[in-house]
Amino acid sequence: MLAHTTNPAAPASRNARMVPPVPSQALDDALAMMGAVMSYPRNAEIYGENEPAEYIYRLVSGSVRTSKILDDGRRQIGEFYMPGDIFGLEAGREHAFSAEAITDVKVIVVKRSAIEALAARDNEVARQLWAVTRRELQRVQDHILLLIKTAQERVAGFLLEMAERVKASNEIELPMSRQDIADYLGLTIETVSRTLTSLESSAAIALPSSRRVVLRNRAALRRLNA
Repeated sequence: MLAHTTNPAAPASRNARMVPPVPSQALDDALAMMGAVMSYPRNAEIYGENEPAEYIYRLVSGSVRTSKILDDGRRQIGEFYMPGDIFGLEAGREHAFSAEAITDVKVIVVKRSAIEALAARDNEVARQLWAVTRRELQRVQDHILLLIKTAQERVAGFLLEMAERVKASNEIELPMSRQDIADYLGLTIETVSRTLTSLESSAAIALPSSRRVVLRNRAALRRLNA
């Protein structure tokens, strides 16, 4: 795992039940005003598991994954984050997962204590921060439910979730690798590849490239993920 490229203390510059976006203009404005913009290259660590959760992050561009290494050496990806998402929120004072840049990313980094202090005196920011936290909890619950489904159901649900989150019509450019998808869905990379090929053969999707997916029959994907 790569070390931090920049110290935040001294900045250098799913499932068929989709979680609705959180209206967060006041919170976004506060993060932009109080935070520092930082850049991380592809595969760089943004923060590590068990490190103090002293900062909150809003993704400006690129994609981020959170992950943890299990006792048996396997990697479990907890979540993928897209531009506009807020991450790094924790119930405790340490990060339960590490966060890495999937692509080159820019993030706004804000001291957690500063946001908490603002939320204590600004009801709208507090409401929106709670909505973001609730959305994160919903995603965790949906992810747990996804992991007990069949491989086809997991992959179909993942594609529908990604299409919803990137606001795609029918074509998705996935920033993450198939290994990332496998580690998110609790499958092997071979199973993910076979399942995508099977969905393509059934005309539910098309695969113009390894990262590009065209949703040809959303109804069929929703039936699989019901």
